[in-house]
Amino acid sequence: MAKTQPRRESTNTMAFENQIQELQARRRKAQAMGPQKRHDDRKSHNILNARERVDGLVDADSFAEWGQLAVSSRREDRDRSPADGYVSGFARVDGREVVVHAADFTTLGASTSAIGDKKFRHARRNAAENGMPLVLLNECAGSRIPDIMGAQGLHHAGEHSALWRDRSSPWAAAILGLTYGDGSFYAAMSDFVVMRKGAVMAVSSEHVTSVAMAESNDPREFGGWEVQTAVTGLVDCAVDTDEEALAQIRRFLSYLPSHCNERAPRVPVPAGAGANQERLLELLPESPKRAYDVRRIVEVIVDPGSFFPLKERFARVACTGLARLDGETVGIIAINPLHKGGALDADACDKIISLIVLCDSFNIPIVTLADTPGFMVGAAGERQKMPGKIMNYLQALGASTVPKLTVVMRKSYGQAHLNMGAGYADELAAWFTAEVSLMGREPAMNVLHRLKPGETPEAYAQLEAELARDTSAYALAEAFMAQTVLDPRETRGWLIRMLSFHARKKGGGLGLKRMANWPTTY
Repeated sequence: MAKTQPRRESTNTMAFENQIQELQARRRKAQAMGPQKRHDDRKSHNILNARERVDGLVDADSFAEWGQLAVSSRREDRDRSPADGYVSGFARVDGREVVVHAADFTTLGASTSAIGDKKFRHARRNAAENGMPLVLLNECAGSRIPDIMGAQGLHHAGEHSALWRDRSSPWAAAILGLTYGDGSFYAAMSDFVVMRKGAVMAVSSEHVTSVAMAESNDPREFGGWEVQTAVTGLVDCAVDTDEEALAQIRRFLSYLPSHCNERAPRVPVPAGAGANQERLLELLPESPKRAYDVRRIVEVIVDPGSFFPLKERFARVACTGLARLDGETVGIIAINPLHKGGALDADACDKIISLIVLCDSFNIPIVTLADTPGFMVGAAGERQKMPGKIMNYLQALGASTVPKLTVVMRKSYGQAHLNMGAGYADELAAWFTAEVSLMGREPAMNVLHRLKPGETPEAYAQLEAELARDTSAYALAEAFMAQTVLDPRETRGWLIRMLSFHARKKGGGLGLKRMANWPTTY
């Protein structure tokens, strides 16, 4: 038996030793990112760095990086700009491929620059062309002034700008620190935005506003999570840690298809789904004047634990989100009488439109649960462009081509009845508690008879009874304006059956995606 010879480095390997060592040294420098002091400071505050964020998001050993050895185009910055401030590539999240672009704040504040921007455009283009979601992990100081200052720098940046989007694949963004300029713009363009508390999302930092606008506010006052979740609605939810933000992105992506030409993935139906429909009769007050929290209604109807609210702190009268019915993703629009008595304002219109746009772009059926006395009227509403907001909402609903199902639970008055889907829904059902009319009885009594509750009680009661005629669920059903009247406990089964039926049309559940180019904010 021949002896095994000891392994020796080949002549070729030894000849390339210098090149091998140089490559390894360059890789180590890129992987180390910015100065160690900055990393130590982040660690002391339990804030992940860019590479840790990518690792926390994606499946183990699945990340393939682009542009690891890129550096600044400016010679004086080349030695201190590993990867030019961005960790970019593709990986798998729960077994599905995604493109990830993560800002490295330890390297020149992940400021926008010629090479970093080139990396973003590469990531964006490949996500679109290969049918993958794009995940943006944002923490960036805005424009890198030496790169973009001056006429040529600014024009070059604008010339190659990627600040336009059609929704060919989903975008999810996280705001994980100070995020200015392009970082805030890309987040605003995204389908889902999660923000770590303590982070900031704004066009410019206080260093700019203090000089240009004579404002010296703490940036958290105008770009913190409280403002962006409750006042502007640009951020869908806020969390305490980087890890929670990454978990929210993973969950959001689980409801979405990888691209616009496929349906969302179906998941197994949890055990016991649909077993507690009797709860609906307990949650719905007998008196139509009593409020309730529609979120509890939604949670009973959909698959257990599947409701994923979007923009929950913004325009709370409109409850929107994603959920599953019999394992299939649906978009939920539910009006919440717990806030403003269910009356819809301008912000609620914007919030609902954003849900319609998301669903229509990615082939997700829309389920509307209606209980509203109408739109907010009066001086405050008109100053918020209510006629335009109402029409934007109606245009979005009419243009969307995914299956649309509406259930009228209680009140559905005036123009709001149309915006809830009357005439636009593929199927409209009404609970036996529904009341549909031009307006509520009290306003109608004041308009027609100049009477208010408590005035001439006998005459008031008689005239009110006349107004109440033909406002019931049965009046709608008799004219076939509603396809059926439901016992609330039948709602889940009816929705599942109707969704199964309507999924067969439009190319196997693929809509025309008319909303794919609708502006992200309005």
